[in-house]
Amino acid sequence: MKKLSIREISEAVGAEILTDGGDLSRTICHVTQDSREAGENSLFVPLRGENTDGHRFLNDCMEKGVPVCFTAHKMQPKHGCTLLLVENTGEALLQLAKYYRHLFDIPFVGVTGSVGKTTTKDMVASVLSQKYHVLWTQGNYNNDIGVPLTLFRLEDTHEVAVIEMGMNHFQEIHRLVDVVRPDIGLISNVGVAHIEFLGSREGILKAKCELFDFMDENGIAILNADNDMLLTTEGKLKPQVRWFGVENHKGLYADNIVSAGLTQTKCTIHTPLGQTDVTIPMPGVHMVSNALSAVAVGLELGLTLEQIHDGIEQYVPTKNRMTLMRLDTGITLLNDVYNSNPVSAKAGLDILKQAEGRKVAVLGFMGELGDYAPQMHEDVGAYAGKKQIDLLICIGRYAACMAEGAKSNGLQEVFCYDTQEAFWEDGLSMIQKGDTVLLKASHSMQFEKTVEKLQGVK
Repeated sequence: MKKLSIREISEAVGAEILTDGGDLSRTICHVTQDSREAGENSLFVPLRGENTDGHRFLNDCMEKGVPVCFTAHKMQPKHGCTLLLVENTGEALLQLAKYYRHLFDIPFVGVTGSVGKTTTKDMVASVLSQKYHVLWTQGNYNNDIGVPLTLFRLEDTHEVAVIEMGMNHFQEIHRLVDVVRPDIGLISNVGVAHIEFLGSREGILKAKCELFDFMDENGIAILNADNDMLLTTEGKLKPQVRWFGVENHKGLYADNIVSAGLTQTKCTIHTPLGQTDVTIPMPGVHMVSNALSAVAVGLELGLTLEQIHDGIEQYVPTKNRMTLMRLDTGITLLNDVYNSNPVSAKAGLDILKQAEGRKVAVLGFMGELGDYAPQMHEDVGAYAGKKQIDLLICIGRYAACMAEGAKSNGLQEVFCYDTQEAFWEDGLSMIQKGDTVLLKASHSMQFEKTVEKLQGVK
């Protein structure tokens, strides 16, 4: 992070300065909301959460020599610390990030989508890294805390920034793009994730298209031509539009798609610069769309076809996102526990279908589906039945709906459990040597614990 003076920070967020004799010209090079990480070069930002209020740790920070802290409470600073009084510390964090972002005259790429935005973002970064020094969002730091913290990682050496933005309510992406101001906006797709809060797929589309709220005709929108909702935006967006697809050849497209087992997907990608045969180091036909979106960004930022090809083939997936794990016990895990929704769950079942030996799906609750939840869980179960997997284990809320859908479509071996713990106690023994096991559920289920349990199965 570039150094910022305390005075510069206060002016950026419009704060009232409360000082205990602190030097306002003193600089910081680290911003954190975690008091345990705050040090002598840090700005500490106390945030209010559901279970705690970071203001509880202000005294601790002052005592250990943190030079400057935001606060929404007027209080007496001590130990030479400067307090910057603001109305809302979360808003101040965003304001400071907006100020900091504008210190950099480099291209910014904004990425969002209902499914696969993290994979897409990582693949875009892999491609761009063939030519540029790239900053990109780590993990899922894609909300009103994660995005600012990502921006504060920018250094003078960075040449491009790829920023993932998530949401589950209207105006959330709007607030983030006001900070990021992307030059290129990429929407991977519009599905049903977060439909509980947005009401309909039309609502989800509207929320996702907030990505373009601060773009004009000089901006670039990169859209999936295979997505029915995104197609409805044609001719309605201010920025220039670049399309990519597999089924729809409006712009960039891919064909000759071949699934190469549980580790790779091969295809031919067609671009204005020519075509290239690539091997994507991830299973699943849906990965081709992610690769195409990365190609589109690479072309906009001047990469050669060879650089784009190498970037796709060198992509490294994020942990717990369709990670292939071959255990010493002879069990193969398809570890996709990071999150789940109906579209990604079905994509996982498509991959499982390609496995050799007995195919086992351990599927958990999918969140934020609202009134659609029973039907959508049933639909995923039905899809499992149609894919003719051998064993389905349903865990958590709506497990019975998922099981009913599977049984109605011919799957005989179906079991339901209210909790992971119940499955560990009564069902873990069903997993056998030689099985390939897909593990997938919403993040709140913490299915990584079941991964750990299965690693111990003898």
